[in-house]
Amino acid sequence: MLRAPVRLTVAGRTDAGVHASGQIAHCDVPVASLRTRSIDGEPSRLVRRLAKMLPDDVRVKAVDEVSTDFDARFAALARTYRYRLADARWGAEPTAARVTADWPRDLDVDAMNDAAHGLVGLNDFAAFCRYREGSTTIRELQEFSWRRDDDGVLVAVVRADAFCWSMVRSLVGAVALVGDGRRDRDWCTGLLAERSRSAQVPVAQARGLCLVHVAYPPPAEWAARAELTRDVRDAGDLAGGCCGD
Repeated sequence: MLRAPVRLTVAGRTDAGVHASGQIAHCDVPVASLRTRSIDGEPSRLVRRLAKMLPDDVRVKAVDEVSTDFDARFAALARTYRYRLADARWGAEPTAARVTADWPRDLDVDAMNDAAHGLVGLNDFAAFCRYREGSTTIRELQEFSWRRDDDGVLVAVVRADAFCWSMVRSLVGAVALVGDGRRDRDWCTGLLAERSRSAQVPVAQARGLCLVHVAYPPPAEWAARAELTRDVRDAGDLAGGCCGD
């Protein structure tokens, strides 16, 4: 449709089986591509055209032209995930099974919230992350909370400035062990002292996880935010505050 090669940069990559209802991506295309007869300078026209061509499980909801300061990955302030977990004896309801994981034991939502709140803050989450050369495991976990919805499914909101590989699913798995009584809160927070991936932490099922929102600063701050994000954190940042403060 654009008559030019397209390379997407996305706000966050997801593991196989994980969903995204709020993914953001950018691509660079020649100005001439936006002046074709079918687009006529209105990128939003691509939404309807893409809907006719994409498979049923992929939808582009909006298209806009932005300045070159925007970077879907590095300009982001925070990413919010939702995790759905069913602890009913029969598992997840069939109509929601594609987006709901299951847990084999009864879960105490209050215990899970207690454990989750103990992990919030700027920490080294190495115990919850798969190793990736050249990347940092220091992240600011801004929110981690649980509730039961009207169907009895446990729903978590997990928000951070960024996540490392398998971090959200590992956080869910660790807290669920507290929720079913096999571990206590101190064990969960004690994992923050680890400096490598912990074999004790189970990785929750992929299908329960969904990227639902990505937050960005105002356009005038895109470039500065991207530059700050590219500055990889180290252990010194844990004592000195967050994000260069």
